Amino acid sequence: MHHVEVFILVAGAVLVAAACRRRGWPAPLVVVGAALVVSFLPFIPRFEVDSDVLLEFVLPPLLYSAALSSSYRDFRASLNSITRLGVGLVLVSALAVAAVFWWLEPAAPFAVALVLGAVVAPPDAVAASAVGRRLGLPRRVMTLLSGESLINDATSLTLYKVALAGVATGAWALGDGLATFGIAVLVGVAVGLALGWVVHKVRMHLDDPVVASAIGLMTPFAAYWAAEELLGSGVLAVVTAGLYLGHTSPRAGYATRLYEGPLWSTLDILLESFTFALIGLQLPWVVRDVIASDQGLAHGIVLSVAVLATAVLVRPLYVFATAKFDHLRMRGSHRPEHDSLSARESAVVSWAGMRGVVTLAAAAAIPATIDGKPFTDRATIQLAAYVVAIGTLLLQGLTLPWVITRLKVGSGAEIADDAAQEAAMRVATADAVQRVLEDQRPEWTSIMGEEKAEKAISRLSTIWRGRAAAAAVMLDPENAEDHLPDDLDATESVHGLGPAGRPATGQLPGVEEASRAQRLRRDIVAAQREVLMERRDAGELDETVMRRMLRELDLEDESLSSSWVERIEG
Repeated sequence: MHHVEVFILVAGAVLVAAACRRRGWPAPLVVVGAALVVSFLPFIPRFEVDSDVLLEFVLPPLLYSAALSSSYRDFRASLNSITRLGVGLVLVSALAVAAVFWWLEPAAPFAVALVLGAVVAPPDAVAASAVGRRLGLPRRVMTLLSGESLINDATSLTLYKVALAGVATGAWALGDGLATFGIAVLVGVAVGLALGWVVHKVRMHLDDPVVASAIGLMTPFAAYWAAEELLGSGVLAVVTAGLYLGHTSPRAGYATRLYEGPLWSTLDILLESFTFALIGLQLPWVVRDVIASDQGLAHGIVLSVAVLATAVLVRPLYVFATAKFDHLRMRGSHRPEHDSLSARESAVVSWAGMRGVVTLAAAAAIPATIDGKPFTDRATIQLAAYVVAIGTLLLQGLTLPWVITRLKVGSGAEIADDAAQEAAMRVATADAVQRVLEDQRPEWTSIMGEEKAEKAISRLSTIWRGRAAAAAVMLDPENAEDHLPDDLDATESVHGLGPAGRPATGQLPGVEEASRAQRLRRDIVAAQREVLMERRDAGELDETVMRRMLRELDLEDESLSSSWVERIEG
């Protein structure tokens, strides 16, 4: 593909995706459909992308972005369920699809059938997660879907490479495949953890968010390529590094977090739009290749429909057949007994099997030749993969909202629990503010005198405690008194100050006084942030609530950096 063609393709795909986001339409389907229509124009050339480009340059940042936004704590709590689907279901789905392909194509080597099985096995949770967030799926379901999508990519792509190696050598052994998979997992996790630790240490010593974000952009590629060079799973290295850095990001600079969020969201829409548009443009050419093959189009369509039916049916059968394994506790899993999925939640998970970017990218990345020999079944495998991806997006993607609504699977209890957690945390952070004020009492006394220092500290203490009381009343009015210490009245209110503890009215203070107040506010923000991380690490605060409150503190820090005092001192 010429660079101008790539730019036009990406620009058109992003425009279509933007229109879909504005109107609430399923962007992947519409982008594929629009590209498919465009592909029939007589002046549109055949778009071919090198197989390494999609796997090495498109997938790593997409997976890394998803891992960054995932909760390590929730991931660990649901480790057994995630492994059950992310590894077990992928292997079962791949073998079932391979068996169907082999039954319809008995002359093909089993390794060829396994290539198709590995390509169509991993569901993509992007669409399901978007629907789930909009309709309020319980957090344990969202965690399972997102965690599964991170792990199953590593499983399927490792199996994919093992199968391609089998096609190249003409032989495939189960023992060799398991050994390759085991090495890939161990090396991938080790590389991801090592690189994540190094990147975190480097970013902790950086005060330049632009440089820190640039390092973040390079991280998924470094993790992927390093692991692949060491015969590990590049995908698993990317996911591991993303989970580690996402968990430790609250200890890095606030500016880096504010920079990276929009950056990764922008990159996601660019890469996803490009991939789906590429598939729409390639589909007619794949159909032509199938027509020109020995099997013909009719056989290709029958095989594709059979594979689609297999992929759709295997998931609910496996989910319900293995549901009891959720009651087992794997080493490292800390999910409580009562937190297993209900039958209705399992039904939603079983129907959230839409294939997406990984399936499409792996299908497009199938090489035309292996060791100098043509891959004769490439077109048939690609057609089946595209039919599965588009078919599941149509069948399951469009009906998943109806299934969730019909089964009445919601997160009402979690919303109330989050509100109660936040109310308690507002009080805990107010206590942290009080400790900061007491620590600075000697300095204030030496500068202002004992009487004025006492009045200032008393007033600020009243302000922050009043804010905590007001938050408790608003967030959890029925249990507000339970969150507050005995000496704090839930009816206490804030007078005379704005939301950040600044004077709501009055004259602009002098530079020296304002600078002192600004340093105090920075100490207060730092103390509050530390409380959030301590409570999260102790398992007393959910990651979602922590990140919501952390963003408030980050924005407060940003406002301090852009204040007139900061500019004068700079």
